[in-house]
Amino acid sequence: MPKAPKLFALLAFVLILSLPLASQDSKYRPQGQQIPTPDCLVMKGAWEGGSKPCTQSEHETWLADITHWRNERRIRIGYSGSRYDLPALRWTQSSFMQPQMMVHDRYFYDPVAHRYTVDRYLDDLEKRYGGIDAVLLWPTYPNMGIDDRNQHDMIRSMPGGVEGVRQMISDFHRRGVRVLFPMMMWDQGTRDPGMSWPDAIARLMAEIGADGVNGDTQDGVPLAYIEAAEKIGHPLVFEPEGGPADEALAWNLMTWGQYQHPFVPMVDKYKWLEPRHMVNISDRWKRDKTDNLQFAFFNGVGWESWENIWGIWNGITPRDAEAVRRVATIERAVAPFLVSSGWEPHAPTLRYGVFASRWPLGSQTVWTIVNRNEYDLSGPQIELPSQDGMRYFDLYHGIELKPGRGRDGKTVLSFDLEAHGYGGVLATPSDPDPTIQKLMTKMKEITTTTLASYSHEWTPLPQQMVPIAATKPPSGVPTDMVKIPAGDFSFRVQGIEIEGFNNVGVDVQYPGESSAQRYHNRPMHILSFWIDKYPVTNAQFKKFLDAAHYKPQDDLNFLRDWQNGSFPPGRDNRPVTWVSLEDARAYAAWAGKRLPHEWEWQYAAQGTDGRLYPWGNAWDDAAVPTPDKTRTMRGPDPVDAHPQSASPFGVMDLVGNVWQWTEEFVDDHTRAGILRGGSYYQPQGSSWYFPQAYRLDQHGKLLLMAPSMDRAGGLGFRCVMDAE
Repeated sequence: MPKAPKLFALLAFVLILSLPLASQDSKYRPQGQQIPTPDCLVMKGAWEGGSKPCTQSEHETWLADITHWRNERRIRIGYSGSRYDLPALRWTQSSFMQPQMMVHDRYFYDPVAHRYTVDRYLDDLEKRYGGIDAVLLWPTYPNMGIDDRNQHDMIRSMPGGVEGVRQMISDFHRRGVRVLFPMMMWDQGTRDPGMSWPDAIARLMAEIGADGVNGDTQDGVPLAYIEAAEKIGHPLVFEPEGGPADEALAWNLMTWGQYQHPFVPMVDKYKWLEPRHMVNISDRWKRDKTDNLQFAFFNGVGWESWENIWGIWNGITPRDAEAVRRVATIERAVAPFLVSSGWEPHAPTLRYGVFASRWPLGSQTVWTIVNRNEYDLSGPQIELPSQDGMRYFDLYHGIELKPGRGRDGKTVLSFDLEAHGYGGVLATPSDPDPTIQKLMTKMKEITTTTLASYSHEWTPLPQQMVPIAATKPPSGVPTDMVKIPAGDFSFRVQGIEIEGFNNVGVDVQYPGESSAQRYHNRPMHILSFWIDKYPVTNAQFKKFLDAAHYKPQDDLNFLRDWQNGSFPPGRDNRPVTWVSLEDARAYAAWAGKRLPHEWEWQYAAQGTDGRLYPWGNAWDDAAVPTPDKTRTMRGPDPVDAHPQSASPFGVMDLVGNVWQWTEEFVDDHTRAGILRGGSYYQPQGSSWYFPQAYRLDQHGKLLLMAPSMDRAGGLGFRCVMDAE
């Protein structure tokens, strides 16, 4: 046996070898996606030893440390940035403003005219905050999972199908805007695409002419997806939501930035490793965008200008909108500087709370500057070594600066910075080029008004319930309808949206409520009405088609489970599905009926005792169809298959077979249908699928775009008639 000292030495050597390969001699290794700042920049209380300004030596030590980390890290991962050189993908390096846009946004599609309105959507953004460079179109979550359509089927269900989507993307390209779609690796419970995921995604994106893919919930998109796109000659940009492994930086050319926001801006790790990498900072629920925009400007990256969050509007305030306009205008004009390999974050400044990045390019240099203080600053801001013939321009205010003399003959640049504002400086030995001259002309014009003069107050978007016209009372007893007596009713219901918690704007706004909100409690007096005993069946809907010769203008997915104009054999008494809200209304009008108000549906299902299910307060498996947890829907049960499901008034098949249309709500940007009862279909494998609402005090909210998208295999309807 070895002696004890030799044994300890051997164990120590083994321990050193077992340390993670990432270990290295660096004090400022990344924390998540961000690199810590010099300690001297962080203000300290007297009890912590107090603060003092950073010295040049401290700055150089920090910069040398993170540069050492970057150089070693590139060696460790065998980094190659060759994909950033591909001409087809270089657009990412100047793609600063990118909203995630729900395809249900009313500015994007007109359901009355049945056409995409790309120009209206883009014109609105240009007017409000200066426009965008790319757009992430979102047709899937939170609606996906209401039936077995997978994420690719949802794209194909958009108005006009694949051809319509392709033309819509061309409309964006005509305006210089790139288009991305999401990829959900968690979508393993709906229809199997029938081929490998990389091939399925690559082929569909090539078919519609998309430019890139956002990896939803992904910490990096695997190389196989990039290679599949390249193999078919349609290279795509991939943008994971989370930070990829450093190796994946070589093929994930874009990333979302989900940052911490201390007072001192931190450095983005991926941008530092590869200055050509584009980050879009995403912080969707935050109402004040100052941190996002300042960290983006400091790092020379972009922002996810996301307002329509799953149909919940978190609009940009006028002050933030104007800040976006100014930040984006400067970044677009100086984009070649912002990929400089010589980037120097936290370049020295003269004022506390003012932070700058220095971007050299040839004989010229740009500084992007943020004032993190709550107060304005005027006077000397930057001190530089003197250079004969060098001229300096205030890019933010669009004027040439007159340099002053500082210590040791150094050049001092003085300019104004607003509270929580921005600055930009160009140093050049020659006249500014035409791009910079155009930038200065525009910035001089738009900065005559201060950011502080714009409102920074956030307000929710008001919402309205679409009226439902009353019907004529029947002359006798209508067939297969149940009369519900008038009565006082406590209408208690809550939305089951997966996200949004109890923020104002979540769910819907009933008459008498001050805003859209998740929880609702309204004492009501309900007039007597008649309601269909069962949901409308295939046989009943076929009679309507034969009599009315109804044919919707948008017929994609209309009665998708039917063949040759008729339902499959043996399905006459099953609920009709694959009908839109418009289709259901057309049937109701033909029958002299209407769709129910939500409280009527709930009253008919619940009675007056507040029960949780039509049959009582305990769940009963026998009262509902057996759940379908496969990837291909089997179809609903007959409407009279579960007599145990009767409500106190004798209404049947209210819960667990098919969802049922009731109200429609609308605000300036989103339409939504309120669905009741839940369905038999339960796709497995993810909590992100459209949630079920079997309880009578819960409802589902389906975002509406167009009939082709809104129709679903698990969604039907029943009708009512007014009795008084």
